Order: sequence, then C-alpha cells, then structure tokens
Amino acid sequence: MSDNKMPVIFISHGSPMLAIDSNAGADFRRWGDSLPKPKAALVFSAHWQSESLAFGETSRHDSLIYDFSGFPAQLYQLQYPAPGAPWLVETVQQVLNSTAPTTNRGLDHGVWVPLLHLWPQADVPVLQMSMPYTLSTQELYNLGQRLAPLREKGVMIIGSGGVTHNLREAISARHTETPPWVSRFDEWVTQTISGDRAQLLTWETAPDSAKNHPTPEHFRPLLIAAGAADDSDFVDFPVTGFELGIISRRSVQYA
Repeated sequence: MSDNKMPVIFISHGSPMLAIDSNAGADFRRWGDSLPKPKAALVFSAHWQSESLAFGETSRHDSLIYDFSGFPAQLYQLQYPAPGAPWLVETVQQVLNSTAPTTNRGLDHGVWVPLLHLWPQADVPVLQMSMPYTLSTQELYNLGQRLAPLREKGVMIIGSGGVTHNLREAISARHTETPPWVSRFDEWVTQTISGDRAQLLTWETAPDSAKNHPTPEHFRPLLIAAGAADDSDFVDFPVTGFELGIISRRSVQYA
C-alpha cells in the first residue's frame, strides 16, 4: 500500500453502550492507535437509510443524533465535535460522476459511538453518507468500487453495521454462550472475506443468514467496504468476539 493510500474498514458497532464500555472500547482504541491518520473519513452507517445517496452535515459535528432509547443518561450527554469535511462532498461527486444533496443531518450512533474510541480526540474530519435502500447487493458493492480512488486521496472509507444483528434474539433470549447459528454465519463471513470477498454478494444464501439478519441494513455497509478493497489488500480482523452471545463484534480492515 502506498504511503497515502488509506485502509478500508468495517466496524461492527454493537450496542450504544460501547461508548461508555471501557473494556469493549479498549479493543477499538488499540485499533485506532494502529490506523494511519486520514485526511477525512467517509462513513456509511446502517442507521441512515434513504431512497438515494445523500450527504450529512458538513460543518463541525456539534449536534449528534441519539437514535436509541432506554439507555443510561450519560450516553445522551456525550459529544463528538469532529470537524466536518465540506471539501469531500465535491471530491466524492467527482469520483461518482453524479451529484447528491447535502443535508444538516448529524452523526448517528453507528458513527460517533465507535469513532469516540478510534479517534478520541475528534480530530479527523468526518462526512457521513446515507445508505440507499433502493440499491441492490451488487450495486452497493459497485458503489464501493467507484469510491475506491478516494483511498489514494487520503480518505478512509468506513462501513458501520454488524456482521450479525438479531437484536430481538439478543434481548429476549439472554444467551450465555454463542449459539451455533450465530457462529456459523460469523465463520462464513470470516472465510469469505479472507478468500474471495466478491462472494459476499451471495450472503443472503449463506448459512443462517436470515436468522442473523432479520432485516439487512446492518450487513449492507460491509458490501460497500468490500467493494472499496482491492486484491492487493491484506485482510485483518482487529476486533472480534460477541456481545450478549448474539451480536458479533467482528470488524474488518483492508489495507
């Protein structure tokens, strides 16, 4: 990888409690310490679905979205005043050869919660883009491929979602161990990413995919990240393990 070429990463962000969980947060802090400092981060989160591509807030991120309920009051007081990246809007539109609207939407918890640990000084400019629910699996992968030239411009492309995400099962069943249907899918993702990442396009026919993802939005950011990778990238899994026995923390780095 050239000196300027940034890694592509996918973050399994798990519960918003990650923001104040010192043990889980330590894994992400170690990961952040190992990452090169990008000129900006372009982030796709499972928690912003839209009909077509759109940009979020481009100025300093003084207003966050606390898109969760029933959590400790401390979470709703957290701030992440990272700089915006207004210049990146034009750069993205150039590589995509298309325009997208800019909104004043703040960062959702799929973005600011893990970034609190990756870059705790909030010193990396951040631009969030929406996840179009109208795009197919193949089109999301293609979007990542089209964005890949940004890596040479010092931009880190980030997908934030979850390798597994059956939230109802995690809350209601209270597993003390990871069930086989979760570990089988987590292992399929691991082997697929470590081999031919394009096979992620078949993820909906993988073992136990429907049970691990009753809805697809948390897996879809991984498709963009995989598309932005290239064959020369080394694949690493800097954070692994499970939350509540069900929610995989497996995160991916292509570099």
